[in-house]
Amino acid sequence: MTNASVREFKMPDVGEGLTEAEILKWYVQPGDTVTDGQVVCEVETAKAAVELPIPYDGVVRSLHFPEGTTVDVGTSIIAVEVAGGAAPAQQEAPAVPAPAAEPGQPAEQPAARQPVLVGYGVATSSTRRRPRKQAPDTAARQAASAVQSELNGHGAAPAAPVTPPAPAVPAAPAQRPLAKPPVRKLAKDLGVDLATVTPTGPDGVITREDVHAAVAAAQAPQQAAPADRPAAPAASAPDRPTAPVSYDSARETRVPVKGVRKATAAAMVGSAFTAPHVTEFVTVDVTRTMKLVEELKQDKEFAGLRVNPLLLIAKALLVAIRRNPDINASWDEAAQEIVVKHYVNLGIAAATPRGLIVPNIKDAHAKTLPELAASLGELVSTAREGKTSPSAMQGGTVTITNVGVFGVDTGTPLLNPGESAILAVGAIKPQPWVHKGKVKPRQVTTLALSFDHRLVDGELGSKVLADVAAVLEQPKRLITWA
Repeated sequence: MTNASVREFKMPDVGEGLTEAEILKWYVQPGDTVTDGQVVCEVETAKAAVELPIPYDGVVRSLHFPEGTTVDVGTSIIAVEVAGGAAPAQQEAPAVPAPAAEPGQPAEQPAARQPVLVGYGVATSSTRRRPRKQAPDTAARQAASAVQSELNGHGAAPAAPVTPPAPAVPAAPAQRPLAKPPVRKLAKDLGVDLATVTPTGPDGVITREDVHAAVAAAQAPQQAAPADRPAAPAASAPDRPTAPVSYDSARETRVPVKGVRKATAAAMVGSAFTAPHVTEFVTVDVTRTMKLVEELKQDKEFAGLRVNPLLLIAKALLVAIRRNPDINASWDEAAQEIVVKHYVNLGIAAATPRGLIVPNIKDAHAKTLPELAASLGELVSTAREGKTSPSAMQGGTVTITNVGVFGVDTGTPLLNPGESAILAVGAIKPQPWVHKGKVKPRQVTTLALSFDHRLVDGELGSKVLADVAAVLEQPKRLITWA
């Protein structure tokens, strides 16, 4: 392609103050044509999975990092050849994997392009990809000249879109086995170390069949095991979500802490050792609430909406906050002030394949019950698809976590950083209960409210929890109290 230049697309900060992101999936390959606004890859930050669009038209020259690599914000991740005039030397140079700076390139630019080791930032001993260490400086400069010649139209036409990308993706970190994210998850669930798997896919990529073959190979020696040893531990618990291959194959598995789990761990440690937590509990007869849920499901106003007990629990909490507004606050350590919020961004803890996230419904206090149902349905669906945006997880004021979906009666939830209260909802199940002077089976649950004791005292916390319980016991109070 004549009269063309190579543009470098850098990893953007897709949230507020994020420093790195992991490349989950590439949607393009070298030689593909891309257009302005086309999504080229999906990345996972400490907050969510985000799709990245390319900001110009052109042909993909190279992908600088393979899937599964964590990259610093500001580091070039893909080179695209665009038509329409020459580009400055510092824009063309990154397309060539040479360790030395090109003429006219700022001295500090190579440092900005150093890749990041997965999960732990930049390592001082591995600041360049492996091919760069092995190639001598003269060979790298010869490669640069060859690519530059092709860009100027002097190379063979068929070779131009194929040759330059060759050293980019397949030859990236050689120590990391090549496998797609679903295959990596399968290997993790089965307890298989991908470094021990023989790949059969194109370009040395490990497939699902390769992982299953590794499992079969690991289990084969146990067929002749002595009778006093378990031949296949996984078979004894077929209903478990994960099944180890063998107790003898590996005594430990190390999982890098990164992405959502890394952010969650840091946030929970900060919360536990910053805010003095207090948790109160109440057991409630929610039989009438469960009946109301069934009635709302038949209501035309809620047609197509998600109607469940969580909807009414959320509404009950919003009513309790309206009656006790001081619970909806945060602690400003720097200013030594309590900041009372006159709006409620209601957080809903959601378990996803990438870990626990807490998106929130903006201005939940101003929504009608059908509007709240629609917002809850959208929040849950987006979270399950892994498409929750970073902005959806910022600015929460109060949170609900529903541990009852796992069959758990109750718990002592930790506060979301920056919030003053979190309500845990236990399993709703039939229990013997004194109703109108007689012991009857009733639908009962246990609620647990944790709050920051710096700004919420026992009286205020008790009032809020009692109000939530009162609404769920007599949901008609929604009409009079709301």
